[in-house]
Amino acid sequence: MTVPTDANSLGRRVATFRSRKGLSQKELGARISRSESWVSQVERGARRVDRMSVLETLAEALEVPLAELAPDEGVVAAMATRPRAASSLSLALSSSDALQAVLSDKAPVDVDGLGARAEEAWDYAHGSEYENLSDLLGSLIPELEYAVRKTTGIDRRRVCIAKAKAYHAAAGVLSKLGEPGAAWVAVDRSIAAAEDADDPLLMAAGAFRLAIVFQNSRRPDLAAQSARTAVNALGRLIEAGEPEAIALRGALYLQLAVAAARINDADEAYDNLDSAREAAKSLGVDRNDYNTEFGPTNVLLHEVNVAVELGDAGRALRVAAKADVSNLSPERQARLLIDVARAHAQRRNADGVNDALRRALDVAPEQVTTHPAVQELLADALRSDYGNTPDLRELSEAIGSKGLPQQRRDA
Repeated sequence: MTVPTDANSLGRRVATFRSRKGLSQKELGARISRSESWVSQVERGARRVDRMSVLETLAEALEVPLAELAPDEGVVAAMATRPRAASSLSLALSSSDALQAVLSDKAPVDVDGLGARAEEAWDYAHGSEYENLSDLLGSLIPELEYAVRKTTGIDRRRVCIAKAKAYHAAAGVLSKLGEPGAAWVAVDRSIAAAEDADDPLLMAAGAFRLAIVFQNSRRPDLAAQSARTAVNALGRLIEAGEPEAIALRGALYLQLAVAAARINDADEAYDNLDSAREAAKSLGVDRNDYNTEFGPTNVLLHEVNVAVELGDAGRALRVAAKADVSNLSPERQARLLIDVARAHAQRRNADGVNDALRRALDVAPEQVTTHPAVQELLADALRSDYGNTPDLRELSEAIGSKGLPQQRRDA
């Protein structure tokens, strides 16, 4: 059966896929927490579905790809386009490198070189240079898997540390690129490598990465569980005054704040922000322990994010205005600007959305062109009465020219 694709076809596609599943309108409505009347209105074209999150929920309930349910939505098509970096990194994680290493003859291992390349991976991750990162990790990961099985003593420990850092970088980027399954695999391997190295702080850094994976998978409950158990485990090292432990626990508190905000628990969110702020105050300066970039400035950035998640655009914009992020990575700078754009969208300010996203695009183009939050933000704006402007249509095309399909001009 051919699925209709004209301008009023979403309702007919919903009806078609619902019938294929053998669902009544009432049953589909129950799956997505909507009424039978709501489903009927959508199918008749009497109600417009103008939020990406609703389209995603419908697609999941009907068990069809989002791009098939809404193929004539430019941003939906963009979301269905898998960045090359995501494919390359997923392939790297799927290879049988450990088996190959076990069955290979022993050859010299450049421990110093492997450590340097693991650090280089984080340079690319902080710079949002995903293509360069995927190219590097594509060769580095199998070499690390080989080296950890062909070395002993202090050299093996150093290789394990490099391996954990490399998998941390892979997990961070895969999570941002919408590959939670592969990101989870990478985190699991990083924690195992950190444990093999007998490095509890590196294990805590893995828990921090795992929390982020869960955040991006829309599982704030699991993110909170991962972060909370790590916070509790770090207590003894905190009492000893280890600054790296303080920084890691502060970063974990930030993840707890975000998780609470995403379930609309403002008190819990701001309590955790206060705990993170106290940790940052005790350190006094912005640091980058275990590539967390934790410090006073990062706490401000997360306050912006929490305020946006809670719908407090005014607070988000006030905090963002006083945050000097010039010493942070391009990745962090762009993430702040994306949150600023989200805050402007909550205020229905198309010019503010346009300005913030264009600045973010200048800072970290690969991050902006692949970030689901940007794609959803533009989709929502272009469907609205406030955001369907020439500037935002032009911005959508600019993002498309950097690797994503162009937005339709008649959005």
